[in-house]
Amino acid sequence: RLYQISFEMPSCGDGSETRTLYLVGDFSAPAEFFVTLGVFSFLYSMAALVLYLRFHSLYTENTKLPFTDFCVTVCFAFFWLVAAAAWGKGLSDVKAATRPTTLISAMGVCQGDGVLCAASTTPAMGLANISVVR
Repeated sequence: RLYQISFEMPSCGDGSETRTLYLVGDFSAPAEFFVTLGVFSFLYSMAALVLYLRFHSLYTENTKLPFTDFCVTVCFAFFWLVAAAAWGKGLSDVKAATRPTTLISAMGVCQGDGVLCAASTTPAMGLANISVVR
């Protein structure tokens, strides 16, 4: 929800006056889908572990239970692939929206003649990139 993030932009007319700008975009849906699927996968894994360890005889005697377990696992694997792709796309959109050149181009004060605006730092996205790989 980048639209909730604000930053102060100086106004070149008066040194003490600032304007508040807001980032653009809401990329929370892919992240929420990714996290929700992770939580459900964890809960299913714990339930399956209890079934395998505690009720092993029920699992081996019933022929439908292993097939159902297999089908649910395949569904989770497919949705995990979809969620990882969605979160990867959402992360690339977040990177594009927070890129310093994008932010500078959105600032009206940087559009004047003879005005030079430059970013002093570049955002670190290493941990965010790792979250997609996981």
